[in-house]
Amino acid sequence: MQTLILRLVPQMLRPLATPARVAILAEFLRFGCVGVAGLVVDTTIVYASRHALGLYGAGALSYFIASSVTWGLNRIFTFRGRGMAPVGRQWALFVLTNMIGFVLNRSVYAVLVTIVPLAAEQPVIATSAGALAGMLVNFTLSRRIVFR
Repeated sequence: MQTLILRLVPQMLRPLATPARVAILAEFLRFGCVGVAGLVVDTTIVYASRHALGLYGAGALSYFIASSVTWGLNRIFTFRGRGMAPVGRQWALFVLTNMIGFVLNRSVYAVLVTIVPLAAEQPVIATSAGALAGMLVNFTLSRRIVFR
């Protein structure tokens, strides 16, 4: 992936593309791919459970499941070989440290399903906006605390 990134960088910006920066960008892109998978899980659970649990209950359940899925995928794909804490401890650390991202994610979700009628009808709008809001925070915390 790093080779691809270097090929895509315009010639005039290549001096800024140090190996360390390219490595972080590659990690961020992998993290984003995992995030898309998490978004699919998140949205699927919301749609499957919104009538039984309501939009807020469905949002809480879906976030818990999606965060567990993204932790596993980040462990084997994004940060492979880093942060070798025992599995249960690392999962708990991931969930705890990503609570800031959770608050941003679910706050955006709750605001949108509450005040935007289209987001209440099509919760994918709210789950997508929430995922973007929490992504940068979650990447930074995951990289610096969970998978260091």
